[in-house]
Amino acid sequence: MKIAFVGKGGSGKTTLSSLFIRHLASTGAPVIAVDADINQHLGPALGLDETEAAELPALGARLPLIKDYLRGSNPRIASADTMIKTTPPGEGSRLLRVREANPVFDACARPVELDDATVRLMVTGPFTEADLGVACYHSKTGAVELCLNHLVDGRDEYAVVDMTAGSDSFASGMFTRFDMTFLVAEPTKKGVSVYRQYKEYARDFGVSLAVVGNKVQGRDDIDFLREQVGDDLLVTVGHSDWVRAMEKGRPPRFELLEEENRRSLQTLQAAVDGSYERRDWERYTSQMVHFHLKNAQSWGNERTGADLAAQVDPSFVLHERMTATA
Repeated sequence: MKIAFVGKGGSGKTTLSSLFIRHLASTGAPVIAVDADINQHLGPALGLDETEAAELPALGARLPLIKDYLRGSNPRIASADTMIKTTPPGEGSRLLRVREANPVFDACARPVELDDATVRLMVTGPFTEADLGVACYHSKTGAVELCLNHLVDGRDEYAVVDMTAGSDSFASGMFTRFDMTFLVAEPTKKGVSVYRQYKEYARDFGVSLAVVGNKVQGRDDIDFLREQVGDDLLVTVGHSDWVRAMEKGRPPRFELLEEENRRSLQTLQAAVDGSYERRDWERYTSQMVHFHLKNAQSWGNERTGADLAAQVDPSFVLHERMTATA
């Protein structure tokens, strides 16, 4: 199951995504965690020190390896150089699975120990001084989108992505790649502004969106959020001494997280697991193709010198029952 955490900067989405990752790991489920935010804070939120976080391999820097592996023997893709972030899989493409070992995960994922469990963490890499004025951050998140396009995940398998803040994720089709999107909102007007943008942009794409109210201090905050987002408000999270200790670099064992906040995380998982029956792989694949054709026409064909529409395999539908190398 693919899950995104979105929200405005400072809303607490990275903290909540890290708590959810810890919760899933504590159940014994396999988890891939992905930091796709321009501010790379998910590693430290999962307990890495600054040196360890800085040494994580950046997905963007390994894009040639990712493309070459995923291309496989797909005859519609002339070379890895012609693959862009939206290139869809087809007959002969190599696919990724949450539980497997493969060259992409070997090169780009690192194990992170969380109490008695381990998750695999992947990061886009930071936006560096060398990128200023010459690069767009979406060129880095493109590696995440390409991997999600080739990921075949099943029930009780989880890929959790901490997305870039605000509505920037709508600059590509990546917002349609998830079974569930959790929008973290504070009980303020600014806090719910991103919700309105997301709701409007996602309206025509069947995106499952639920609001997580964060930094809630009382009934008035809950009433405000309910007034602003209605039934999209799934759960609220309040003050946490456990989180405060984690932010100081001294997290207790996760089992000591406050019971109320543990119940909130269980509610999030129930929402994710409940979305499994609504999975529509044909729609998922058609949306993938839709955004690929848009990108091909707007910049991809010119950038690569190829007709990228020819990469689309009209008879191919991604599905979890496929083998890892289709």
